[in-house]
Amino acid sequence: MARFQYVTQIEIDPGAVRLLPQECKAAGIRKPLVVTDAGVRAAGVLDIALAALVDLPHAVFDQTPGNPNEAAVRAATAVYLENGCDGLVAVGGGSSIDLAKGVAIAATHEGPLANWATITGGAERITAKAAPLIAVPTTAGTGSEVARGAILIVDDGRKLGFHNWHLLPRVALLDPDLTMALPPSLTAATGMDAIAHCLETFMSGKVNPPADGIALDGLRRGWGHIERAFRDGRTDREARWNMMSASMQGALAFQKGLGCVHSLSHSLGGVNPRLHHGTLNAVFLPAVIRFNAEAESMRRDDRLNRMAHAMGLPKGHDYADGVAVAQAVLDMTARLGLPTCLSAMGVTESLFDEIIDHAMVDHCHATNPRIATRDDYRRMLQASM
Repeated sequence: MARFQYVTQIEIDPGAVRLLPQECKAAGIRKPLVVTDAGVRAAGVLDIALAALVDLPHAVFDQTPGNPNEAAVRAATAVYLENGCDGLVAVGGGSSIDLAKGVAIAATHEGPLANWATITGGAERITAKAAPLIAVPTTAGTGSEVARGAILIVDDGRKLGFHNWHLLPRVALLDPDLTMALPPSLTAATGMDAIAHCLETFMSGKVNPPADGIALDGLRRGWGHIERAFRDGRTDREARWNMMSASMQGALAFQKGLGCVHSLSHSLGGVNPRLHHGTLNAVFLPAVIRFNAEAESMRRDDRLNRMAHAMGLPKGHDYADGVAVAQAVLDMTARLGLPTCLSAMGVTESLFDEIIDHAMVDHCHATNPRIATRDDYRRMLQASM
């Protein structure tokens, strides 16, 4: 049975952040905890959001780490409870939004976070008591603002997914002006994250035609505008708008499921939290595309040729073997100045067994169009070195 659910309210427009007070009121939030990070505060972006909240009592937690973890969830939850907050406003990238989702659980459900993870069966037990959340993304990458899931590193070092519709933000305020000051390196890394979502969810063998259409359009927007946003992001508002849309669309679509790219990047991101998730996705994509090309569903539905068309690759070629599409991703990653291999990121083969252990049980593993074995993962890692 195929199930589709698209229920998020989305506002996308320059200046959308000004809607915060009325959206808090609509969500029944009288005193939000604003969850953000030090970089968003330093860039002055947090001040824009707080100016919109000037007449609404609120507290702030600005210590979100690059890869949000259970310790940070505990710290933010303490601020939430000490200040008598009754909802959350996440202002930042995927890390801040995912951390806020962790607080939405921890402030209203007892026990360690691992109890509520998807792979432990806990996600299904998250209830409507979860604190309401409004998301204001400041990057165009993860799409967590329209996703029912969060990725958090729990106390034992595992990077786990938490998926429940009660974690879905009540509204997503997509203001491309908040991304105009994003540095080129982060524009590239987060943008490749959005593109990875569109590519990988389209490759997933699960049935979800609406997701396929959303993913292909998001891929077209992301692929066509990422270099413009990278080069002229402080002035090219059209490119920023399209990257923000691509990010949102990738996340709307990935309720269909992701695959080996994310199994590997979640795993390696847990092993070394300093590595950027979007950059890892970019590095793993070529090897996974080539691996997936042999999947029956990929050939039956002509998925690689449809991907190549959305990416604007030359017409008149057959892209079904995945080689040219994988090379196009590798070339784009290089043009954006990102690392193109794991060795450039300090990853060594000594980590392979640990990475594979976690990838095999990641929630994205089962929705890849080809179910990877340990040997398959090892070959993908070696090809990505």
